[in-house]
Amino acid sequence: MKTILYSLLVLTANVLTAQTATKEQTSSDLPELPMTKGINLHIISPEPIQYVDLSTEKLTGDLPASTIGRIKIADDPVQESDNTQSPASFFIGENIGIITVVGQSFMAQYKAVYRNSKDRNTVTNIHIQPEDMQPIEFDKMTFSNPELRKFARNIIQNTSDKKPVREQKNVKLNMQLNNVYVISDYIFLDMTFKNNSNLSYEMEALKFSIEDKKIHKATNNQSIEMTPIFRLNHQKHFRKNFRNIYVFKKFTYPNSKVLMIRLIEEQLSGRTIEMKVNYSDILKADTF
Repeated sequence: MKTILYSLLVLTANVLTAQTATKEQTSSDLPELPMTKGINLHIISPEPIQYVDLSTEKLTGDLPASTIGRIKIADDPVQESDNTQSPASFFIGENIGIITVVGQSFMAQYKAVYRNSKDRNTVTNIHIQPEDMQPIEFDKMTFSNPELRKFARNIIQNTSDKKPVREQKNVKLNMQLNNVYVISDYIFLDMTFKNNSNLSYEMEALKFSIEDKKIHKATNNQSIEMTPIFRLNHQKHFRKNFRNIYVFKKFTYPNSKVLMIRLIEEQLSGRTIEMKVNYSDILKADTF
């Protein structure tokens, strides 16, 4: 526990140090991205992209994946009078727009420069480099997905075996809440699932919800679904053992309710196991 505490405190300090005010930049200072007609440029981000801004109509693009921005030179505009295309002419080296990519914790800007289609060195994809990132300040401590992934991996790599906080067994399945951790406004649930049968388990869903501890016949059960903002692994198939970390923004619930965790298997077998977690278990969470 001391090892994980030290590692995460160092990482947290680095995050706080990095969140300084963004410095001023001029277009002449921006790194250049050579672009040509008919070739897409893929910008690959280390964390999910929040949005992309293209400063001119000469550029267009979309987000085919959460961490990939696809940019290209826009098609030639169509003239309304005769329904024909008006060819846009660029000279080699012309600045055709500024590309701004905003992630969870940074902003990166590039200057798109036109290159002739005969140029064989046209760039088709780039990875956003640390030196191109300007950190974004937040009112509260906010961690990006890569940072949450580091925390989660540290939990798995540095925690020792001990009695789980909660354990539930049913239909030859074993669900364990190994431990609960808290850092800033984030709650980390360390969970292990064990399959004691010879049939592999195909996960349809793992559902989290806040529900009434006792259900009375005269009242309706109020269930509030909880969705993790991050999970370390996304696999849905395991044969014997599966361990994962689920991260939530801080939440509370009264003693009259429980956090219900349901593991549901794909049909036709449909093996299901449930676990109830009291709020007292959350309050006993370890801090990083």
